[in-house]
Amino acid sequence: MLFHTWTFVVFFLIVYPVYLLTRGTRFMNPWLLLASYVFYGWWNPLYLFLIAATTSFDYWVVLRMERTRFKKPWIVLSLISNLGLLGFFKYAGFVTRNLNVVLTHIGALHLPEPDILLPVGISFFTFQSMSYTIDAYRGDIKTERSLIRFATFVSLFPQLVAGPIERARNLLPQLYGKRKIGRADITEGLSHFLVGLFKKMALADYLALYVDKVYASPGDFQAPALVLATVAFGWQIYFDFSGYTDMARGTAQLMGFRLMLNFNNPYVARGLGDFWNRWHISLSTWFKDYVYFPLGGNRHGTFATYRNMFVTMLLSGIWHGAAWTFVIWGVLHALGRVLTRELEQTAFYAQRIPRLAKQAGVFAFVTFAWIFFRAGSFADARVIMTRLRHWEWSDPGAPLLMFGLIVVMWLYEDLYDRGGATRRLLERPALRFASALAMICWLWVVAAPATRAFLYFQF
Repeated sequence: MLFHTWTFVVFFLIVYPVYLLTRGTRFMNPWLLLASYVFYGWWNPLYLFLIAATTSFDYWVVLRMERTRFKKPWIVLSLISNLGLLGFFKYAGFVTRNLNVVLTHIGALHLPEPDILLPVGISFFTFQSMSYTIDAYRGDIKTERSLIRFATFVSLFPQLVAGPIERARNLLPQLYGKRKIGRADITEGLSHFLVGLFKKMALADYLALYVDKVYASPGDFQAPALVLATVAFGWQIYFDFSGYTDMARGTAQLMGFRLMLNFNNPYVARGLGDFWNRWHISLSTWFKDYVYFPLGGNRHGTFATYRNMFVTMLLSGIWHGAAWTFVIWGVLHALGRVLTRELEQTAFYAQRIPRLAKQAGVFAFVTFAWIFFRAGSFADARVIMTRLRHWEWSDPGAPLLMFGLIVVMWLYEDLYDRGGATRRLLERPALRFASALAMICWLWVVAAPATRAFLYFQF
């Protein structure tokens, strides 16, 4: 079920009134759980067995940990279960294909390659459930006694299939008692949803028309088109993913829930560290808390710090997809962070390098790395890299409207990020109302019907 479809509108119009009636009663969480399972099972009812199994097992593991002094075997069991499930569905085919390449060279047997359909959102709900078991093992949260409440935490439908990846300490307490829903929740919730809808349908899906055409056959295009398509993809994936998050946060706020901020104007970042503090924040902080810090963080010297940083960024790349292109994407960002960390902490970089130059440098690096994220294969990425090394001017055939949208959005985010009087001006009610009206008119008159799923559903 997609947020930007009439199916979701009908679904929410049924769920919301009943939620308001049951809010604060013992029926609230069962109703939310039922709604969330209907939402998730809409793609494929068989997926429900996976999320139910993950939820039940982690709930049971934490109860067992509470009753014994020997907690480590239980947390290890939970990690094996979650990572094993994720690894089987997401990486079994990739591992088998690469093993077959090796086996072919040594003349060994050829392994059958599994044809496994990746369940929607499995990377998100497994990480969310894992965060609960790890926090319980550390003693950072109390054991949740209610299986219904815990299952609702894992599967709450606004953020279920593409985040943000919530932590138990933030979302679980919100499933107790009666959530207050004020006028600000309604107006801000609708505003978030509208902005997300606009990002998805008017911006991301529009940019995808050009990106898909070029990346479908990169050998047919010269460097200008490949560069422009890569820049457009950087904005496409941002509008697409942040648009989903905006709609998720807006839907949740209509129900009185507060989900964490997942994007904070990442393309105005002034360093790669700053970029990862702004991009997919829920995933970045998850890897920092559950990978980087357990490895030692920056507590054991320079070499260990860089090693831990590299491993964390590499795993982040692998999390995104089962392909060597994602591994390379992770390695590029890992190297970028390692090579620029010290520089970004110097007074010279902070005070002497112009803001625009820092933003341009970060954007150029991030955009270059997107080549490997978007390319359909390593062969396609290699074609693009070859064409970029031999620049030949040709008409990229990109619509001028695409440039206008990108420039306007970058200027808006840069002005908003500066804060002060500029931000207060952009937040004036009259300007926000006019912007909302313009977005509605654009969606009504220009935007095409919803046909594209969100990009991060595949991860």
